[in-house]
Amino acid sequence: MMPLRLGAARSVVLLGAHPDDIEIGAGGLLLALGDVPGLRVHYVLLTGTPDRQAEARAAAGAFLPHARLSFALHDLPDGRVPARWGEAKQIVDAAASTLAADLVLAPTPDDAHQDHHTLAALVPTSFRDATVLYYEIPKWDGDLGRRNVYLPLTEERARRKVELLHAGYPSQKARDWWDDEVFLGLARLRGMECRSRYAEAFRCEKAVIEP
Repeated sequence: MMPLRLGAARSVVLLGAHPDDIEIGAGGLLLALGDVPGLRVHYVLLTGTPDRQAEARAAAGAFLPHARLSFALHDLPDGRVPARWGEAKQIVDAAASTLAADLVLAPTPDDAHQDHHTLAALVPTSFRDATVLYYEIPKWDGDLGRRNVYLPLTEERARRKVELLHAGYPSQKARDWWDDEVFLGLARLRGMECRSRYAEAFRCEKAVIEP
């Protein structure tokens, strides 16, 4: 299993239940990974209409402009992923066989959204040899919990993440939770927890410490 060093990552699998999940939860990390030379990224979504999938493709390209990107965008019914467990399992297994990942990003297992935590539950048995970071997504359910891995973000990078979220997902701007204060407020809180101005926070259940 790869130690937690971004510069050592050469292949990354990004898993999201819905378009915008990955960028909301880990957009700052994607921007940091954009500095890694020769990075291969496989971007996987379980659900999404054609219009929303087009947004996801564009957003991935904006967050990771120098990475070699491949996509597996699926159209399972939004909010019904638990009932399509077998198909979701096939999608995650296919992602694991497509790219031998050093790093995997996925929604956190304690996420209250049924699609998110179903996806999270499938990850450990499909990706046994990769470091998995589980990202968090703010929502009305109030399910934010304790995290154990932090990525400090400069103010410039935090604001760039928000700028790209707005540019990449115009279909979401009418939502009452989609605004700068939500995104930067959570980043400020997680930054305080790791003595940084801003940060993204993740859960990691298993990792190797490099001597």
